[in-house]
Amino acid sequence: MTAPALRGRVTLEDIAHACDLSRATVSLVLRGSPLVNAETRARVEAELKRQGYVYHRGAANLRRRESSTVALLINDLSNPFFAEFAAGVDEALAAAGYVTLLGSTGESSERQQTVLASLLEHDPAGIILSPAEGTDPARLRTLLGMRTPMLVFNRALGGDWDYLGLDNTHGARLATEHLLAQGHRRIAFFGGHEASSSCHERRAGYRAALADAGLSPEPQWIVECSPTRLEAARQTGALFVRDPAPTAAVCYNDAVALGLIAGLSTRGRRAGHDFAVTGFDDIPEAAVSAPPLTTVAVDPRARGRQAASLILQRLRDPATPSAATIAPVSLHLRASSQFTLPGDAA
Repeated sequence: MTAPALRGRVTLEDIAHACDLSRATVSLVLRGSPLVNAETRARVEAELKRQGYVYHRGAANLRRRESSTVALLINDLSNPFFAEFAAGVDEALAAAGYVTLLGSTGESSERQQTVLASLLEHDPAGIILSPAEGTDPARLRTLLGMRTPMLVFNRALGGDWDYLGLDNTHGARLATEHLLAQGHRRIAFFGGHEASSSCHERRAGYRAALADAGLSPEPQWIVECSPTRLEAARQTGALFVRDPAPTAAVCYNDAVALGLIAGLSTRGRRAGHDFAVTGFDDIPEAAVSAPPLTTVAVDPRARGRQAASLILQRLRDPATPSAATIAPVSLHLRASSQFTLPGDAA
């Protein structure tokens, strides 16, 4: 039995020949040009479908000497905050005619280098990066060179890249001031790692609010853990190993806060009843958790759209100086923190 001949990639010339049209006309159809009449367009589109033509975006980019893709690299796609952020990026890029190339690093700087190198093979017009913990800016610069514009999101790396961050210090201050107003004086900061710029900034806001109230946190009230729900639940006991134990916690993010609420429950405590909890991000689940979570709202989907807008602006004006943009935050009060501590328990 003779094996069937392997068929090569269907080309524009194949489509043009079958339709008795020029290659240029077929190309205009692919680009959605209004110069092609409806009848010709329909004939070409039918032939494209019949022959199974696949648009070779990379080759098109080389011909046009530009790219219609933007790479988005996320440090923790399992976190709903980053899922919302990615959705916002994709919405805004699609509206501008770009395709999003998505990668996730799982908080590994080594994985980040590997995934970024792979994404660069597609020659994206620009990159939006939420860096993994422990990212080395020098290694990134070596990999990227000077030709690919990049916007850094959430964790500052320094250097001459554009940066979009959150007002972390102010947000954590708002959460801490709220707990102080509820009568709490033993307030923990729970989750995250000090080496992360966002965690460092949030701790600074927490400490500043306590200092303004004439308070200083006990060392055991600052608990480090990976910023995930599961790890936060596992580390809940660390808050209660030594007296005086805290009565409230400012959490690094919503995932940590929800994990802490679960961990409290296993210890016979109830957030919003005998322990106050605040989060940071306002992911969709925060409003419907049990109890609903008081949190610092940053609107992650809007931040995604903002990140896309900033990288597109950089592509339009590549010579402008790099800039840092800090997005505002606000505190959304819900039941997880809404109880007043009796004066003798503070």
